[in-house]
Amino acid sequence: MSAWFRMLRVVVGLELAQRVRSVAWYVLLGIVAVVVGGIVVILFVSLSGWQQDIGGAIFSTTIFLVMLVTSLVTPALSGGAINGDRDAGVLASTQVTQVTSVQLVLGKVLAAWIASLGFLAVCVPFMIGSALLGGLRLEAVALSIPILVLEIGVVSAIGVGLSGVIRKPILSTVVSYLVVATLSVGTLIGFGVGAVAATEEQQWPDIAWEYDEDAAGVTERCIETGTTYPQTVQRYDRVWLFLAANPYVIVADAIPPSFDQYGYPDDLFGQIAFGVRQAQIPQEPTTCADFSSSREPDADQGREVFESTVPSWFAGLALHLALAAAAVWGAIATTRTPARTLAPGSRIA
Repeated sequence: MSAWFRMLRVVVGLELAQRVRSVAWYVLLGIVAVVVGGIVVILFVSLSGWQQDIGGAIFSTTIFLVMLVTSLVTPALSGGAINGDRDAGVLASTQVTQVTSVQLVLGKVLAAWIASLGFLAVCVPFMIGSALLGGLRLEAVALSIPILVLEIGVVSAIGVGLSGVIRKPILSTVVSYLVVATLSVGTLIGFGVGAVAATEEQQWPDIAWEYDEDAAGVTERCIETGTTYPQTVQRYDRVWLFLAANPYVIVADAIPPSFDQYGYPDDLFGQIAFGVRQAQIPQEPTTCADFSSSREPDADQGREVFESTVPSWFAGLALHLALAAAAVWGAIATTRTPARTLAPGSRIA
């Protein structure tokens, strides 16, 4: 078993050595650090004037920026890992050694994963700075970073897997980007289109407000007039599962929310999760019971939304891991030697 892992380490080392020798790699890391740092500084200046503990907001923003950067760069790093070697005549030389197809594919996945984690590493100083600003919760750090690392690994595995299944490096890279875009943006589009398609008309009760003026001041009272009116309602509760597969929702929904004095989430993680949780609740007619003594809704509405709905992050993460595993399995199957059949025009040496 030690010899198996030693050979795997050799593959990982060779792959990483190719990237370390490239000056462009360090330039890219520097650009990411400058861009993320600039956004963090702008956010700090914007929030410091009206919010005391801004560490949580800056940390959550940094996590999502790292996820955005890796989703844009990792497919380019991994999308030609196998078929690129095949076109260069390097893959056949590796396949005739003691390296198995499993070691070859997993080594390339780990190398792409480690290389992509460099973007997370250059953003660590901003995360440490957010902790010093106050308001950063330990559970947010303990849950968001491991899930982010897993998501980066998922993108790396999908890119390497598709590079083994698809013969052309350009095509496999494009398909990798399409998969990432489908999970990140396509889920939002599917949710929006589904919500429009799932509209229905309901009869809502008509409510009005009466005002009584006395020595103590003006008081208002909600009354139901007894009539109804037609209201077009979008049934988000029928299509919210689209959002469960979104990687940004997965990170946000996995972190327990922290509430402000009004009962609503006070960081970006909780606000995104609140929107997804609220989509699970069917929209019901507004009645006087939905209001307290004033026109404002109940202050505990935010907490009630989380308590009455279910988390979905584990289902979305399981789906991503299944996609990554399927891609890796396909790459292992297509690189196994000796090959029974080859696609027309495949290079073997």
